[in-house]
Amino acid sequence: MVFLFKSKSIGTIFFLVALCCAVHAHLFIHHSTTVIFEDSGVISYSLQHFFSQIYNPTIAPFAYLAIILIQAIRLNVLLNDLRMYNSSGFTAALSYILLTAIVPQWSSLTPAIIANSFVIWVFIYLSKLYNAQNPKSTLYNTGLLVGCSFLCYHPTIILIAVVLFALAVVRPFILSEWFVLLMGILTPVYLYVSFLFLDDRMYVFYATLPHFELNMPIRNTDIWLWIKMGSILGMLILGIQYWSLQNNRMVIQIRKNWSAMFVMVVIMLPIPFVFKNGGLESATLCIIPLSAFIGNTYLYPKKWLLPNLLFLFSIVLIVHSNWMLSK
Repeated sequence: MVFLFKSKSIGTIFFLVALCCAVHAHLFIHHSTTVIFEDSGVISYSLQHFFSQIYNPTIAPFAYLAIILIQAIRLNVLLNDLRMYNSSGFTAALSYILLTAIVPQWSSLTPAIIANSFVIWVFIYLSKLYNAQNPKSTLYNTGLLVGCSFLCYHPTIILIAVVLFALAVVRPFILSEWFVLLMGILTPVYLYVSFLFLDDRMYVFYATLPHFELNMPIRNTDIWLWIKMGSILGMLILGIQYWSLQNNRMVIQIRKNWSAMFVMVVIMLPIPFVFKNGGLESATLCIIPLSAFIGNTYLYPKKWLLPNLLFLFSIVLIVHSNWMLSK
């Protein structure tokens, strides 16, 4: 089955659409609602007050499927354009779609799944830093995007650490460039605070600050959840192993892009443990770097056995998640 997604053709997109609908079949059987906390950013507030109609059982499944399909294909096209794989295919998009279906908390429309579009957008800007003719402009736009994403969904504040590391790795140290990046990050916050101050509503700003709290994202877990998390971790380790085997053959720019992606997955993994009310839904932000690395596992093995076994095992886990969500 995996060979269908290793070719770069228009027909593969149709297979991705069919796979997406199949692995999320529960959406058409039983619409599962997700508790959204208003204090996690503009996206959650908007979903609660202005776009609540998208939770209509008829509209929500199609909205969710459209979002993850666009994100999966956009991420895959980006990785192919940056030549981060030795051969072009749709294995990263395959990984993205499978990951959204393995964990039940990632299988519904949440602010985190929408915020993934910001994460992809930030990585696009980071990939331009190495050859940027006007790096300060790129850095300011990157910071501006990070600041906006933080206001839209608070756990994306973790992207500040990602872009700071990427700047340290990709560019030689120039103090003015660091100031430009920080100015870009602070600009949306400054404009937001100024508007609230002029409107005499500063209490809204304090109420919308991210709430950090060490906690377990889920208290009532079962053995299946541990199996699913362990499986994702195992696939990530395999993906990193295949990446390390290919890394020495890559040019320096591609290696730096992979380094930024690696830091992204390391920094994002603790998100559900440090944000109050984040839950496993906030870990949806990890799907993007996870998909990039797990895509190696489906692409590079010379024999079909390992990729097909991983695919079939993922389908088993997805069937269980669909069964749980459809009850």
